[in-house]
Amino acid sequence: MRTHAFNVHAFRAAQRAAPLSDFARELSAGLSQPQRSISPKFFYDAAGSALFDRICELPEYYPTRTEVRILTECAPEIAAQIGPDAEIVEFGAGSLTKVRLLLDALESPRRYVPIDISGEHLEAAAERLRTDYPRLAVQPMVADYTMPLVLPSREKGGGQRVGFFPGSTLGNFSPEEALAFLQLACRLLRGGGLLLGVDLVKDPALLHAAYNDAQGVTAAFNLNLLRRANRELGTDFEPDGFTHAAFYNAPLQRIEMHLVSRLAQAVTLDGQRFSFEEGETIHTENSYKFTIDSLRALATLAGFRPAAVWTDPDRLFSVHWLQARD
Repeated sequence: MRTHAFNVHAFRAAQRAAPLSDFARELSAGLSQPQRSISPKFFYDAAGSALFDRICELPEYYPTRTEVRILTECAPEIAAQIGPDAEIVEFGAGSLTKVRLLLDALESPRRYVPIDISGEHLEAAAERLRTDYPRLAVQPMVADYTMPLVLPSREKGGGQRVGFFPGSTLGNFSPEEALAFLQLACRLLRGGGLLLGVDLVKDPALLHAAYNDAQGVTAAFNLNLLRRANRELGTDFEPDGFTHAAFYNAPLQRIEMHLVSRLAQAVTLDGQRFSFEEGETIHTENSYKFTIDSLRALATLAGFRPAAVWTDPDRLFSVHWLQARD
């Protein structure tokens, strides 16, 4: 503990005159609310991204394998919607795994622009993709894709500019944020389209198991937020003083993830002290679930023209082709 306290002191001394990072500002604002919160976008440092890759392989976590099955089995139909010489823009690209299924199905894709907030993880994945697809121009962008973006200029003679947003990441947004993101995407993709994967409303027992895996990987992913804050911001969270909790809020049709304080404790961030009562939570993520009709209605409101929809036989997950208006 003495070593940790010294490191925190040194960190604060070194950073005293520096402006707060986005992470620090948003964490401070979130901890100042009656319901404490941290944005889920801060899950994805290198350690968090690696943990999420492990989550996607868990037996309880159906979304990834179900979406991969849809993308694999319906690849020819999806490729027909996208057409030849396309430019693919992936929002929140992560490990660039699912896009390979798309690239393999497409006719001579010209360029791939993966956008992710985790620069180290993104560049390593982009380099692997360049090796495997030497004819594809791979141009990664380190950015928050929920904010205004300037994409590379369109290439002359190219096909459609197509957004790729798999994994039901749209469900992490509030309804208002989801609409704002789709409106932004519709403007960026004008004249092209968006290939969007979203999780569907289903038996709560399946949802509970998916977010409370037996191996505890999701718990480690959740708690890594506190470890990241300690590493990057000099906070003094005791991760062992918090526990992972996830449950389905049926009236709002969403999974909620929280970090629950095991005891009365206090945390310091940039000179501010935040006290926690035993049982008080930090809300770290929502994962909204959709019906096909509710997603199509939201997309229409954002300016898209909903077209084809693909699902698995059990209707656990759905992939939507949304045409962006000219």
